[in-house]
Formats: sequence, structure tokens, C-alpha cells
Amino acid sequence: MTIFALSSGPGISGVAVIRISGPEASNVIKLLTGKKIPEPRMATLRKINNINTSELIDEGIIIWFPGPESYTGEDIAEIHIHGGKAVILAVQNEISKIKNCRFAEPGEFTKLAFQNGKINLLKAESIADLISAETEIQRLQAINIMKGQSSKKFNELREKLLKLLSYVEAKIDFPEEDLPEDNLKKIKKDSSNVLNEIEKILDDQKVGEIIREGFKIAIVGPTNAGKSSLLNNLSNREVAIVSEIAGTTRDVIEAHLNIDGYPVIISDTAGIRNSKDEIEKKGIRLSLKKAENADLKLVVVDAKNIDLSGFLNDLLKNDAILVVNKADLLEEKLDTKTLNLNHVLISLKDNSNIDELILKIKNNLKNKFLTEEDILITRERHRQHLVQCADHLKNFSHKNDKKDFDKAAEDLRLATRHLGMIVGKVDVEEILGSIFNDFCIGK
Repeated sequence: MTIFALSSGPGISGVAVIRISGPEASNVIKLLTGKKIPEPRMATLRKINNINTSELIDEGIIIWFPGPESYTGEDIAEIHIHGGKAVILAVQNEISKIKNCRFAEPGEFTKLAFQNGKINLLKAESIADLISAETEIQRLQAINIMKGQSSKKFNELREKLLKLLSYVEAKIDFPEEDLPEDNLKKIKKDSSNVLNEIEKILDDQKVGEIIREGFKIAIVGPTNAGKSSLLNNLSNREVAIVSEIAGTTRDVIEAHLNIDGYPVIISDTAGIRNSKDEIEKKGIRLSLKKAENADLKLVVVDAKNIDLSGFLNDLLKNDAILVVNKADLLEEKLDTKTLNLNHVLISLKDNSNIDELILKIKNNLKNKFLTEEDILITRERHRQHLVQCADHLKNFSHKNDKKDFDKAAEDLRLATRHLGMIVGKVDVEEILGSIFNDFCIGK
């Protein structure tokens, strides 16, 4: 089957690119242009016509990429046309008339590239991350993964385990022969070294996932403290409804920000208080859960009514900034207890000290993302496979010490398999859908 799709962004544009991949790609170009295939990788100006009537649709550039030296490994053609909706639709309609041609599914071009051995799973994921990158740090992370740092590391670890597995299987196949003492020591030492490396990789504070998904900041606190106003101020737009009526915010409202190149998801939550309203109570439960899962909490309180007992005291214990709002109403200095906390005194009404708060947030972001180690894990999928690999290596070590080589070998096989699942060295059909469905159509 031959697939095709608009690979450039939707909407009106100067140029639109329609990509075609598969055995019919050459036939598509011949039927649309009435001419032979252009020279490979040479931009060639052609008239693009209606297949049945030869009526001119547009004039554009054709680029031909014969397989296997193409993105997907198959024959690929790109048609560069004017980016009007009617032009794009007309060309797509003509292609759909051709036998064995259909619209591509999301990520199908990249899925073909993986299945045809052009890229591994990590590179496929990094391509998706690069396309969706909104900040510089996200772009740099995606580029580093594309360059193969992670693949190289995981493949090296996998090769070490495969070597150990060959020693263990040799012992199983030839039980009457004793393994050399050096080999026995090497099995124990090398498996321990691989386990230590994996545990070190896992001990990364989830920086890669945070960069990819966004640093989570939760604005929490009692009602009418100015949480929604703070969200609007930081977002430079009216994201949340602001009202003097307590309990206006019932649900979690999120905004995606770019703070000094760092991706941030900031959430305004329902004001926390004793309430009999079931909807508000549900909102309060969501607020506490959001605060629990946040990388940073902005605990907003009213300068004239600072009560840090109970839940507020708990929220301030870890990864939190106390934001004392309504400084314009304050008639005396803050008490010593408040001054000793990591706090900022602001006035959203007068827009005072907001810069100081933003600076504190930036410093928190920089400290969180500061790492001298290469970032190897960017998705929960990678982390889960590494965790399971480590578990099997621990089991292997225990069984190997007891000279239960048959069972030990199985744990070593499973550990090797989980490393292979990360880069796609083994059958990974069950996870392909979830990975490639995140792509846009045309990629």
C-alpha cells in the first residue's frame, strides 16, 4: 500500500508539502504530471494536472527520493505546491483516485522508517519530541537523543548482558564441564556493574521527563488570596476568572508558559477551605492532589490574614515559595515566622515585586534542570523498562550465587529483553501504536 499526507502544517501558507511513500509513488508522479520521474533529489518544476481531464491544478516542485535511500526506506515523492486549502484538497483528491493509495495515519511515515531499519525507537520518539518542542531546552534534549547518546548507552549495556548470557548458557549446555574461575568472577562483576549503571541512570530526578512534559507549578492556598490573579499575571492574559466571591475557581486551570527557555505548566487551583458544596469540595481535593504532584508550589496567602497552620504548613515543607499577596493593604511588617520562610511579598493590584517572584521561580527551575550527567530517560516507557531490567538483574545475581543457572539465565534473558525494548531490538509491536499515534499526520 502507498500512503500520502500533507507533511507541512495545516492552514493557508506560501508552500505546502504533500509526501507520498510506497510502491505507487512513482506512478502518482507520472499520472499527476504526465511526465517521467525526475532525477533523484533534484527539485524539478512540473505542472500538476487533474488525472482524468488534464486540467491544470497548480504548478509546483517535485522531489524524488528512490528507496532504500529515503526517510521511510521506500520510494518517496514530495510535491511542493501553493498552500491554499483548495489546491491541497484538489491534489489529495487526485492521489486518492489512484489504486492502492490511501491517506497516512498519524506517525505512519516514521513508523515505516523504524520498521525498515532506518531509525530506532529512541530516534523515532526524539523526532516527535523535536516537532512538538516549544522551548529551547526541549529542542536541545530532542536533538541530543536524535544524535544517538541514549541508543549507544543502552545498546552497550545490552551487549554486555548478552555476553554474560553466553557464559551462563555455556554452563547449562555443558554441565559436566566447570566454567573457568575467571568467567565466574566476570559474570558476577559485570552483571553487578551493569546493575549499578542502570541504578545511576534511574537516579536522575526525572529531569528528562520534566523537560519533555513541562515543569509543573501549582498555585495553591485559601480562597480570595489572589491565586487566579497571579496565574493571569504570570501568563500575561486572562486565563482564569477573577472575582471577589470566594470559591469562584472550582476546577484546575492550566496555562503553558516559557520561562527563560524552560517549559512550565502552571495550574490555578480551587481555594482551600471548609465547604459544604460538593462541587467545591471535589475541586479542593483536586487542588491538594495537584500540589502533591507539583515540582514547585506557590502558596498564596493574604498579607492581612496569614494563617500557616494545618495544610498550609504541610505544603510549605518541600519545593514551595510562600507568596504573600496584597502588600498594598499591609500596615505593618510581616512577623518573624513568615520572614524566616522562603517568601515573596507582592501586590498584584500594584504589580509590585512580581519580578522578584519570577526570579525565585527561575532559580528553582535552573536548580532542578542543572545536571552534569547526560539525560538518557525522557519517557516513562524508558524508566519502566530500566526498572524491570534492574529487578531481573537482582534476581539473576541471587540465583547465580546459588548456582541455579537455568533460572538465572531466564532472568538475564528478561533483563536483556527490557533493554532491547527501549531501542526496539526485540518485538515491540504492542507499543508501536502508542508511540506513533503521538505524531502528527504526514510525519
